[in-house]
Amino acid sequence: MDMTTMHKLSYGLFVLTAREGEKDNGCIINTTTQVASEPNRIAIAVNKSNYTHDMILRTGAFTVSILSEQASFDLFKHFGFQSGRDVNKFADFADCKRGENGILYITAGTNAYLSGKVISTSDLGSHTLFVADVTAGEVLSDVPSATYAYYHAHIKPQPVGKAPSGKTIWRCVVCGYEYEGEELPEDFVCPLCLHGASDFEKISATNEPPKTKAVWRCTTCGYQYDGADLPEGYKCPLCGHDSDDFEKVIVPV
Repeated sequence: MDMTTMHKLSYGLFVLTAREGEKDNGCIINTTTQVASEPNRIAIAVNKSNYTHDMILRTGAFTVSILSEQASFDLFKHFGFQSGRDVNKFADFADCKRGENGILYITAGTNAYLSGKVISTSDLGSHTLFVADVTAGEVLSDVPSATYAYYHAHIKPQPVGKAPSGKTIWRCVVCGYEYEGEELPEDFVCPLCLHGASDFEKISATNEPPKTKAVWRCTTCGYQYDGADLPEGYKCPLCGHDSDDFEKVIVPV
């Protein structure tokens, strides 16, 4: 089977948070869906390797913050590329508030949040499916939700360069982690974002480096201005924001 066919499925992106005792934690997930309207219920799938997974198993409560197209790559790195077993992700993180269930939700780079109380769990293998009653929710902005495809095209930095001479590497298409070796083990799991071998691409030493250019991207709506320098006093033609809301990025040609 060609596992890359799985990449064609459409996903959203979310920060899943939990609280156990005095411990707050969160991680990135890509599976949250409404499964019933009466009563209002959602389901989330969480990788068992995530510390947040174990917290939810023990407490039966969580909050899902829905990431928007304004979410920065730093937000993904903060909640997706480090473990709550090793660091306190909320020690110096200010863009959050505590909801009615006592669990923090994310206020920057998100457009809404939902709080859930677990009513059932199912073992799916690498993940656990939690079905929960929705206990609270709030719309935070009108910015569109970030899809998996939008993340890859507009948020995640694009890899530049090729494999070192004489070497073959496997690059995680989600976070960019590189595994050096001619073959990638079938059961390999990315140590940063916990995605499996199917989310790695082979980069050989003979690959030509991709052509790139510098553009200025509006952090509010995503509009891109093509040029090495942004004109003084420039305003986004889509949303009207000025040059302070633009960031310089390198993109493939």
